[in-house]
Amino acid sequence: MSQQLMKGNEAVVFGALLGGATHYFGYPITPASEIAHTAALYYPLLGREFLQAECEVASINMLYGAASAGARVMTGTSGPGLSLMGEGLSYIASAELPCVVVDVQRTGPGLGSIWPEQSDYNCTVKGGGHGNYNSIVMAPNSAQEMCDFAYRAFDLAEKYRMPLIILSDAYIGQMMEPVSIPRKMKVNPKKDWAVYADAESRKNLISSIFMNPIEMSKHNDKLQKKLEDLEKYDVEFEEFKTDDAEYLFVAYGICSRICRSSIQMLRKKGVKAGMLRPKTLLPFPTRRIAELGKKARKTIVVELSNGQMFADVRLSLIGQEKPLLFNWVGGLVPSPEEIMERLEKEIK
Repeated sequence: MSQQLMKGNEAVVFGALLGGATHYFGYPITPASEIAHTAALYYPLLGREFLQAECEVASINMLYGAASAGARVMTGTSGPGLSLMGEGLSYIASAELPCVVVDVQRTGPGLGSIWPEQSDYNCTVKGGGHGNYNSIVMAPNSAQEMCDFAYRAFDLAEKYRMPLIILSDAYIGQMMEPVSIPRKMKVNPKKDWAVYADAESRKNLISSIFMNPIEMSKHNDKLQKKLEDLEKYDVEFEEFKTDDAEYLFVAYGICSRICRSSIQMLRKKGVKAGMLRPKTLLPFPTRRIAELGKKARKTIVVELSNGQMFADVRLSLIGQEKPLLFNWVGGLVPSPEEIMERLEKEIK
């Protein structure tokens, strides 16, 4: 099949399988449950491994073990489950193991509710677990990108030997759209660093413990160097009507879809608005936001959180006028008209 109507949560499984995924370990949680449901159906059909773990702590440690053996491993969760995975993600990052984690954000803190929010930004972009480490964070805004990002995710995670998080939200995960399925299925390559229980890989050691402070310091420096390389080579973003934009929106996920409609409505009224949409939240498009911010009268961050991405946009605009924050929390999601009217009020 070349195109099919499906949810974002389903599309991400198709993208991962065609991207060479070999193992799925997970525990269902709303609004990400369809990821586990779809994986349970299609992984075995393709001869891959699916296992429902007893909890999220178990699933992330299963990822740790299978990734050590060279598997292309994946799980899906939402905020409360991601919190339980924090320690395991830190271990995986320190052990320099590639893996893919899909986080379909819902409201918090605590149990919260199943409505959409974008309040997992800090715990994914800034770390989440203990210690100094980073994960690559990709932010899809459609079912198609859920598929496309998952298709590329393992290659990118293996390039840097680090975890990769696909940071979605309840709307993108649950939204049904036509999705073009990749036609080529990738294979999982053999890794020279993995442990395959053979003589050739016997010398390999997967660990995150360094008892010598000097060695631990060197290891931390090595992990930070990966972030420098990410920022140099793999920043991704999309621009919409930024050539002459006097009012620059910065938004990701579902907010970028809403902002796009707001911009079209504002343009009809003669207001030159545009948008930069980060496709990667780590690495963050700091340099491009700074360049566009210099040309714009005002930069406006639109997000479903207490201003978590706003802090990074503000850092990008050091020396420039402070950006505006248009934000909603608790599962409230603005209409295009609300964003348009709020900007018009600011302009007046």
